[in-house]
Amino acid sequence: MTTKNQTGSGLIPLLVIASAQLMVVLDDSIVNIALPSIQRELEIAPSLLPWVVNAYILAFGALLLLGGRFGDLWGRRRTLQTGIATFVLASLAGGLGVNVAMLIAARALQGIGAAMIAPNALALIATTFSDTKMRDQALSLYGAMSGLGIVLGLLLGGALTHLLDWRWVFFVNVPIGLLVLTGTRTLASTGRQTGRMGALGASLGTVGMVALVYAITRFGEDGFGDIIAYALVAAAVGLLVLFIFNQRSSRSPLVPLTLFGSRNRSGSYLTMLGLAIGPMGTFYVITLYMQEVAGFSPLHAGLAWLPFAFGIVLGAGIAPKLLIRTAPRYVATLGALLGAGGVFWFSWIEVEASYWTLMAPAMVLIAVGFGLGTIALTQAAVYGVASDRAGIASALLNSAQQVGVALGLASLAGVAAYVSAGVTVPQRLVDGYGSALMFGAAVLLVTAVVALLTLNGQKRHSEESAPAIRE
Repeated sequence: MTTKNQTGSGLIPLLVIASAQLMVVLDDSIVNIALPSIQRELEIAPSLLPWVVNAYILAFGALLLLGGRFGDLWGRRRTLQTGIATFVLASLAGGLGVNVAMLIAARALQGIGAAMIAPNALALIATTFSDTKMRDQALSLYGAMSGLGIVLGLLLGGALTHLLDWRWVFFVNVPIGLLVLTGTRTLASTGRQTGRMGALGASLGTVGMVALVYAITRFGEDGFGDIIAYALVAAAVGLLVLFIFNQRSSRSPLVPLTLFGSRNRSGSYLTMLGLAIGPMGTFYVITLYMQEVAGFSPLHAGLAWLPFAFGIVLGAGIAPKLLIRTAPRYVATLGALLGAGGVFWFSWIEVEASYWTLMAPAMVLIAVGFGLGTIALTQAAVYGVASDRAGIASALLNSAQQVGVALGLASLAGVAAYVSAGVTVPQRLVDGYGSALMFGAAVLLVTAVVALLTLNGQKRHSEESAPAIRE
């Protein structure tokens, strides 16, 4: 197939993959602004309200590895379609929710669907686009959706709750999901692979990830003095160590450990973890500042993040051009440094901070850095992976990002709460936010060093076809 033909016929698959990724990332944040309305109507106890958000994060983050490997063995397009159908049904159930139990169950089911969608959408980029230019465009759009979805989630959540009803933050996924599901027929068909999924390894890995993600969410809710969270961390470490030993001897590993034999690929996972911590933690802290100190309404707060959306699109557009001229190592390092600069800029926040001279420029800087870094790391993680490992390689990158998001929320919220010591005086709150943002900037500086030391220093020539994944 010629490049011209593939470019023309590849537009719909490109939009399908990007829309699938946007849908699952958007649901990381779309419900947050609707929480007060949900609590009032369903009379949810404050202790249960966070689980309307956490049930999704927990299921999504903990089951990504399983979803990626399942796609490798059962077929990636088939797994993606099952995930989308699950997500649509769960969204419908959430919108029809009559009590907190039904709502939390629907959110968990959404997370299960998302864990099947995200890694297989990324892996399908390699099987659908054999042309290097088209594949780079697909990776750029996929990466842009990873950051853009968070902003659009806040904006759409605020608008739907304000203009219609909180139930529409769930119902909106139904027509979008059905449209994307119809479009999946244009994606490359991937058949079953030979092999099995070891039950013991799958159980150890899944339960270990559940314990880890749950521990992180508890730290975010209750601070760093939560004894149960530390016990969960210890359990997660023990389970994941056993998981590694099991994978070394298993004939059907969930995660082939040879994936980590490449320093470049291992470095991409570690860098993605740090790259997600800084910006996503900043997102949480500054959104709190907008509403708790600056007095923004939920809709105003969502609109205020539009410069971030602009920066994501800009960074994702620049990244492929830079990756033709230089190596992923330098693009990811630049992205982390720009992010660190933006978060540090934000750390100078004051009770009466200027939006146009402080907040908006910092948003753009962070977003451009995140866009650059995400595209470079996505390329480093998925290019050249063997056919039967593409799904799990993609799932590992998604897991690193999802765990990084949870860590960013927990760590920056924890630092802010510790410094402000529970006092709601605006200046004390701002002092806490500033300290948390300084911590976020430091994390991104360390991430830049990790990227520089571990990622590939060889550039890929524009005429060189990226290693295709074939089945």
